[in-house]
Amino acid sequence: MSTTYLENVWYMALPSAEVPTGGMKGHKIADTPILFMRDTQGKIAAIRDICPHRGIPFSYGRMVGDTVECPYHGWKFSCAGVCTEIPSLLPDQDLDCTKIKVKTYPVQERNGAIWVFIGDKEFDTAQAPSLPVLAELAPDAQPNLTFTEIFPCHIDHAVIGLMDPAHGPYVHKSWFWRSEKSMLEKAKHFAPVTHGFQMVRHQPSKNSKAYKIFGGPTTTEITFRLPGVRLEHIKIGEKSFYSLTALAPLDEKHTQIIQMGFWNIPWVSLLKPALRQFGKVFLRQDLEAVRKQQEGLAYDPSLMLLQDADTQAKWYFALKKEWAAHLAEQREFVNPVQETVLRWRS
Repeated sequence: MSTTYLENVWYMALPSAEVPTGGMKGHKIADTPILFMRDTQGKIAAIRDICPHRGIPFSYGRMVGDTVECPYHGWKFSCAGVCTEIPSLLPDQDLDCTKIKVKTYPVQERNGAIWVFIGDKEFDTAQAPSLPVLAELAPDAQPNLTFTEIFPCHIDHAVIGLMDPAHGPYVHKSWFWRSEKSMLEKAKHFAPVTHGFQMVRHQPSKNSKAYKIFGGPTTTEITFRLPGVRLEHIKIGEKSFYSLTALAPLDEKHTQIIQMGFWNIPWVSLLKPALRQFGKVFLRQDLEAVRKQQEGLAYDPSLMLLQDADTQAKWYFALKKEWAAHLAEQREFVNPVQETVLRWRS
């Protein structure tokens, strides 16, 4: 299992609601301490969460207008990472504090989520895997539901668990999902997409009980893209339900999972309490499986990936390898995924 993170990519860092106007929040992505700041006009920014003076994290300080004030000596830095004030300086002491700067990170805010770019300063961020698009909703659609969990594992284990089609009857055994007694043979058509792959649109399996709440003719399409973004688009007639899951490495042993639900189906909002409970239970079932898995992984065992049932995991590792190779060799990215039909029982 790889111990590296993907670089020159966008990671979903936080739900937008966690950084209020005029507020801030310290966080860590890929072993990088980052302070997310929102100015008084509502614009988001990100700087390195370490004061260059004496090394204390800015996140222990406070926002003063559109600047963050270091809690140790009161140095202030703007959202652009520029020092704007050093209170201990006397008027006749010749030091231009604006020459003192901290690293900044490109950020984007879309559909209620803050994304941060982790990679080379010179890299064209437009060449990174694109952010998910909720094509059939309003451009500024906000999530109806949001869940966040921290999994105690490397991102690779979290990602391949996310796309594992065979664990459902065991990890998610419940009255509202399925059990091993209801397992059926599945055959799904997959095709490559930019920086990832897609389970093409199809009708949900008969033993997928959760889809039945939508009623009517229902189809689903599931897309995975680097670095760890899964977007499921469920269509119910002319209406849409999107489930967006984004994974980001905090460090080698912890992965953040943010899951968001979006829809334009008025009556589904009546089910929001049930959907919230379902989402929490579902994520925590995965979390418990990962916790138990770590006990075995502590002994560094050899692991197996089967054909078809684990092919999506194989594709993930192939995509990850190709991303690193195309950067190192300074060439175009070549998607290693081939169109095919995968079969398994679940």
